[in-house]
Amino acid sequence: MRDRRAQSRHSGAMKTAYIGLGANLGDPPKQLRAALEALAQSPGISLHKVSSFYRSAPIGRADQSDYCNAVCSIATSLSAEALLKILQEIEHAAGRVRGERWGPRVLDLDLLWMEGVISHSPQLTLPHPQLHLRAFVLVPLAELAPQLVLPEWGRVDQLAAAVDRSGLTPIAE
Repeated sequence: MRDRRAQSRHSGAMKTAYIGLGANLGDPPKQLRAALEALAQSPGISLHKVSSFYRSAPIGRADQSDYCNAVCSIATSLSAEALLKILQEIEHAAGRVRGERWGPRVLDLDLLWMEGVISHSPQLTLPHPQLHLRAFVLVPLAELAPQLVLPEWGRVDQLAAAVDRSGLTPIAE
């Protein structure tokens, strides 16, 4: 687990948030590192920790490359909606074109959880609705926040221990 720090450019109450990163087109580890750098440079965001990188089998179409996945923790003074907008801007700058659900992508950034925020709006559901089911999110999240309790689902370390990890392997960096 890497520890990274960047100064926040906004004042105000800082909240912890966790972001899932994934890619399976181009050079996925390089794209995840570039996304992390973009996050660290974004106003109102302080990048704290980054999990190990993992290779995971794709969800949906089987005729696509494996994914590279990770999770990072940040502190932010932004609202969940403003943070989501920055994540989408970083995806767009990386060449992400929204199309097929669970299809190949150059970069995918998902806001997984944000301190004190529960949302069920058309734009944003928090905690992420699939979070408790996916090893490629739970295992790296458990590296960063094993004691985190997800409303309705339980502790991250317990969820990660119970999820099927087949097809998930650490990537040596």
